[in-house]
Amino acid sequence: MYASSIRKFKKSASLRERIRESLSDAIISGELAPGTMVTVPVLAAEFDVSATPVREAILDLEQRGFVYSVANKGFRVTEVGEQDLREILELRQLLEAPIVAGLVGQISAEQMPKWRKSADSIIEYAEAGDLAGFLEADRRFHLDLLALHGNGRLVALVKELRVQTRMVGLAQKTESPELSKSAEEHHGILDLIEHGDRAELESLMESHIAHILSWWGPGEADATA
Repeated sequence: MYASSIRKFKKSASLRERIRESLSDAIISGELAPGTMVTVPVLAAEFDVSATPVREAILDLEQRGFVYSVANKGFRVTEVGEQDLREILELRQLLEAPIVAGLVGQISAEQMPKWRKSADSIIEYAEAGDLAGFLEADRRFHLDLLALHGNGRLVALVKELRVQTRMVGLAQKTESPELSKSAEEHHGILDLIEHGDRAELESLMESHIAHILSWWGPGEADATA
């Protein structure tokens, strides 16, 4: 279950941070579906840790709108509507697509193997149906790409927009070619950075981000934003 993903996060991160990221990825991917009730004792047992870091992680998630408190019961996973998701994705497309398009020719041949390895890891997690691993590797890839632009505030803003995203249907896509197709597009992005042009790369980035709508939930949205 999602608790196993705690090992994938940076060892330098605190236990509280690693639990928070594991839970947020489970919520984002739909492993913890909207409306699901969670409690600190049950989660502590799932993560095999004391209640303190779990409680702190849950309170962090409550502040960010992932869950809300239910008196004498625990915390319930919040819902994000289709319009909310469309607005988040529109902002991501406006911010990320042109910035990444501006990286054409900006990654040296010596640096490219590192990026290819990062893209390979996303594919491996997708093929294994490991959603937490997929989301963490995907997050690192895209935020690290944006970081090359040199605007830390931009990276922080996109990171927060990703946090607000819900991909409720992603948990049902682990056996689908859609997840692998999206994963393989990371190599397509690198191909265009190496040898493509800005317009083509910007278009690919827009469609790549738009995949999230097709994952959001059965029949909720198509694959265009």
